[in-house]
Amino acid sequence: MKINQSILIVDDDSAHRLMLQKLIGGWGYDVLEAEDGSIAVEEVRRRAFDLILMDIRMLNVSGIEALEQIKIINPAIPVIIMTAYASVETAVNALKKGAYDYLTKPLDFDELKMAIARATEHTHLRKENEYLKGRLGEQFDRQNMIGRSASMVKLLDSVAQVAATEATILITGESGTGKEMIANAVHYNSQRRDAPFIKINCAALTETLLESELFGHEKGSFTGADRRREGKFRQADGGSLFLDEISEMSPAMQVKLLRVLQERELTRVGGAEVIKINVRVIAASNKDLKKEIEKGRFREDLFYRLNVVALLVPALRDRKEDIPLLAQHFLQLFAEKNSKKIKGFTPQAMEKLLKYAWPGNVRELMNAVERAVVLSRAEYLDADELALLMADNLTIEEGQSRAQENVPLEEVEKRTILEALNLTRGNKSEAARRLGITRKTLRAKLEKYGKSD
Repeated sequence: MKINQSILIVDDDSAHRLMLQKLIGGWGYDVLEAEDGSIAVEEVRRRAFDLILMDIRMLNVSGIEALEQIKIINPAIPVIIMTAYASVETAVNALKKGAYDYLTKPLDFDELKMAIARATEHTHLRKENEYLKGRLGEQFDRQNMIGRSASMVKLLDSVAQVAATEATILITGESGTGKEMIANAVHYNSQRRDAPFIKINCAALTETLLESELFGHEKGSFTGADRRREGKFRQADGGSLFLDEISEMSPAMQVKLLRVLQERELTRVGGAEVIKINVRVIAASNKDLKKEIEKGRFREDLFYRLNVVALLVPALRDRKEDIPLLAQHFLQLFAEKNSKKIKGFTPQAMEKLLKYAWPGNVRELMNAVERAVVLSRAEYLDADELALLMADNLTIEEGQSRAQENVPLEEVEKRTILEALNLTRGNKSEAARRLGITRKTLRAKLEKYGKSD
């Protein structure tokens, strides 16, 4: 589910407000402005924002006064306070009245970007949780999981069986197959469904940041740690924690995670207090962890701690009978979103969908259908309108035979990455999106291949 993220900037300094509008808008957010706290309150009455960035000192209604009123109207909106008057009293007062965070002027843009990302992630997860609760309901309903192939029926049977247990789960499968969707199904059909479901991508953060994000930190534990912060484990207490791309976790972090899983307790970075936790861990990997163990990149004891129940999400090329169902679902979704009256696919278009190997799996199919819907002017999508992400001549059979070649896995990975980069004309962000990996991971791979320029 895609959620557009909107931010309201509240500041009576028009120059500072304009600068923030251009800066934050450049980061991909939808930005609105208000020149006073009273205007901000009225804007909140009219619509819901994912985040409010508000100055604390304004001529008519101050940031603190506006904060109090906003929390009455919509307490779910995170509010980050900006102040040029850095004081413990001011910060504590804002936090006590419901502020999500505070920043001091002049703003550090890197710190601002991270604070916005944290706050909007919080809002995104809340919306996603509400959406999924509404779709999945109280009972496991396989109608919400698109797929009638034997492999998907087997997977859904397993999900229904293990969801009600407390077992730690390891979900494996290629990028783009829908591992996060399976994790959602497990949590929202478990006894923990009404408790938090927190997600983190282990490949998206450095080792130091990942440790702080998972376990929290104490004030002063490192540069920039100006207050205590709780980690994802504490946020997920009583619920579930989804660790995506677990294979990218450093050896040192693997040791720390293993201890937490074994002891069911943790300590914050820079702290001494032992904190008991009650969290169900659901991990996911697009790599074969047994092979990672053989190469010395993943701990065997951590693997067995995570692999209590294993769920394998099949590649799309291995369940091609599901392609028509998925394609029609995405067509209806994007036709409605773009106000298009498109009824379906021509026989030639469906034949093309069925013959293609889909190396990017369900995510690639979804992107291809979305672009075709946007570009189409007809009632039925034709073969020529399907903008496939990879080479059109890569059929199911060719894709399978490629996988069966006597070629090392790392070489196949290298070919795929360089092919994606070539097709996107060197656009690393687009290539990473198509491959289903982070830009950081792509950059690391290219450096390894000597292609970082």
